[in-house]
Amino acid sequence: MSQSADLNFSFLPKILNGGIAGIVGVTCVYPIDLVKTRLQNQQSGVKLYNGMFDCAKKTFKSEGFFKMYRGSAVNLFLITPEKAIKLVGNDFFRYHLKPTGKPLNPLREMIAGGGAGACQIIVTTPMELLKIQLQDEGRTRIKGQTGATKASASRIALNLLKEKGIFGLYKGMGATFLRDVTFSAIYFPLFANFNKLGPQRENGKGTVFYWSFGSGCLAGCIASLSVNPFDVVKTRLQTLKKIEGEQEFTGIFDCFKKTFTTEGWKAFFKGASCRIMVIAPLFGIAQTVYYLGVAEYLLALKSART
Repeated sequence: MSQSADLNFSFLPKILNGGIAGIVGVTCVYPIDLVKTRLQNQQSGVKLYNGMFDCAKKTFKSEGFFKMYRGSAVNLFLITPEKAIKLVGNDFFRYHLKPTGKPLNPLREMIAGGGAGACQIIVTTPMELLKIQLQDEGRTRIKGQTGATKASASRIALNLLKEKGIFGLYKGMGATFLRDVTFSAIYFPLFANFNKLGPQRENGKGTVFYWSFGSGCLAGCIASLSVNPFDVVKTRLQTLKKIEGEQEFTGIFDCFKKTFTTEGWKAFFKGASCRIMVIAPLFGIAQTVYYLGVAEYLLALKSART
């Protein structure tokens, strides 16, 4: 069998693992992600929430439990390709950047991670754009916009396509690129090196479950905190509907400048606790599913039955 055939065969379980991990992770932490979006969009002078717990409490009280999953359908639909591109992309770049007979150095690990992050934005940008509109809808309705038509992902997407074409779905792509490339360049090398320190499984194929999960959580925690300023800017640029008194932004630098001028440096860490609580378990779950080989196990069962 040729090398290309081997690579193509190995991609299928990796893609399935990424999808399984993404779906499980999103289901577990999505309400926290909704809180994060609303906190990041909250500007000085238009304050509705006094922190993460206050936002969660008010959202639950006024909208109910199921509304805290507003926009999750978009994530569940696109999380499989998004996670698959990120995880498979990192493996692909690491494979091609690794010198013969030598381990990857930190710089090459960062390039591999950054490359994976750059590839995923083709899916991440429209996914985040649509998700943010739905997550933030409850916040804007609180300010008296109850007469507005209820939004749906399909309606928003169709309106953007009619008004601006395909590029309408890629609003905020520059900020998404900054966030995802930087995140992946930090996360994947950290995870790989944390994971190396752990005890190996009895069969010698990978690290034990708890260490893999912990490595994913710790690396995700560090990386997510590091890129939170980019995430705040991305969220604000991608929010299409502002409420009265909120600033509009023309681009990345304008958003950085206006946010810093009116709210100070602390504004760039709004929602940081929520983001850590989302990303840490999300990537802990992802790396655990990926390294335990859940898809390989399921594919083996299917093969055995046929």
